[in-house]
Amino acid sequence: MHFSRTILAVPVLGLLSLTVLAVPNRVKLPRGRPDNHTLNRERADAVKEAFTFSWDGYQKYAMGHDELHPISNSYSDSRNSWGASAVDAFSTAIVMQIPEIVDTILNYIPTIDFDVTTDQVSLFETTIRYLGGMLSGYDLLKGPLPTLASNATAVDVVLAQAIRLADNLAFAFDTPTGIPSNGLYFNPPGTDNSTTNGIATIGTLVLEWTRLSDITGNKTYAELSQKGESYLLAPKPASSEPWPGLVGTNVDINTGLFQDAFGGWVGGDDSFYEYLIKMYVYDTTRFSEYRDRWILAADSSIAHIATHPSTRPDLTFLSIFDGQELIHESEHLACFDGGSFILGGLTLKEQKYIDFGLELVNGCHDTYISTLTGIGPEIFRWVTNSTAANDTNNPQPPADQQAFYEKAGFFITNGQYVLRPEVMESFYYAYRATGDQQYRDWAWNAFVAINSTARVGSGFAELQDVNAADGGGFNDFQDSFWFAEVLKYSYLIHAPDSVFQVENQGVNQFVFNTEAHPFKVVGPPI
Repeated sequence: MHFSRTILAVPVLGLLSLTVLAVPNRVKLPRGRPDNHTLNRERADAVKEAFTFSWDGYQKYAMGHDELHPISNSYSDSRNSWGASAVDAFSTAIVMQIPEIVDTILNYIPTIDFDVTTDQVSLFETTIRYLGGMLSGYDLLKGPLPTLASNATAVDVVLAQAIRLADNLAFAFDTPTGIPSNGLYFNPPGTDNSTTNGIATIGTLVLEWTRLSDITGNKTYAELSQKGESYLLAPKPASSEPWPGLVGTNVDINTGLFQDAFGGWVGGDDSFYEYLIKMYVYDTTRFSEYRDRWILAADSSIAHIATHPSTRPDLTFLSIFDGQELIHESEHLACFDGGSFILGGLTLKEQKYIDFGLELVNGCHDTYISTLTGIGPEIFRWVTNSTAANDTNNPQPPADQQAFYEKAGFFITNGQYVLRPEVMESFYYAYRATGDQQYRDWAWNAFVAINSTARVGSGFAELQDVNAADGGGFNDFQDSFWFAEVLKYSYLIHAPDSVFQVENQGVNQFVFNTEAHPFKVVGPPI
């Protein structure tokens, strides 16, 4: 079903003509070169306007609920009716320094009743969105931006709410191994009875729960999350680790044993690898083992699962693996991988990881510029020069995409855009590492494409087909991570330098969780 839409006039975008700017290929700018402050400010303000437009729609039609439906001006509650969009928007409103929105959310969070929900609770999603959003807001308002909160007492209540939520979730770790259950029920506490959990949903808790321990002085939260993580750092059986550092996906909650050797840097596995290096950024003293496991995974990825499309050998993607068999498929979710390699290279002072990360960023950029909307698809595939014509794991591109594959180096198997942030995230890391204006321009072009295609009604809606000129129609849904991630990275890449930016004056004083909520590091900044 098609919906007509009106793109609201944006004053600053009028200055920039709402067009994709022509960008010289691979323009290299010296790091530290004076910025074009006027252009950067106009771009940052345009992103800020998109945030306030989205927020106004949410506040008017969905405040206190989890998601806005921007076309029907209604709402849904897929995250337990606790107001996920408000909590996810909290740290973005703070870094954008919009005091009226900060105060609205600051006054809202104390009203959430984290004791009550009749729906299943995802330990993973609740941790990265709610717990992460509150802890980040606390860190920012207690740290570099305290004047944004007109009610300082409410900032302490935000921490109290984070503690309350974590206490309600903690029974998830009450298993024979300490590996948590992910699907939870409150009132009375129970689980979905699953006997397995995945490495992303086990391994993407440790930053938030450790941060909560470090703020409160209560070691229990960190110990709970690190116990589950310990099985991922020392995987058994050996067959679950086809190459050093690269492991399977599913782990038995009762035994701690991996159940497969199928994985990659894709959904279900992705943020496990992401958090290995981020834990080391957070505290170099305690988390050197995490660093070492990230190095193993990074080196194995470069050596064994990095592949090049047959029609575009200049592009690099990371394949999925099943044992040591490769499946040449990736997804928008996986496009955080370039940013992870870049952060690892910056942190470890290893240029090879930065260079490889930039290769991955270039590949994900190609998924954007190759489509009719200028936005990348949800899932895509490719084949290599060594792929057999009858390889059922790696099918050849369909006839109706052959010409597209010849030019783009990938073909689309799911053309949706569900407002994902990962490509923008990696553009951000690429710019912070290199100072190359190219990456700012890529991020701007992506933002313009999203703003001109997905903006509809009272917010931004998912697109059904990025390779249709109009996005192929809409899904009436604006996920909370639109506020937390897409708009934050789109803003920060153009915003002035600040203490919470990656590589601020050559060090990281904050580290972003997987939902793009910045936490203050506790070890010496690196």
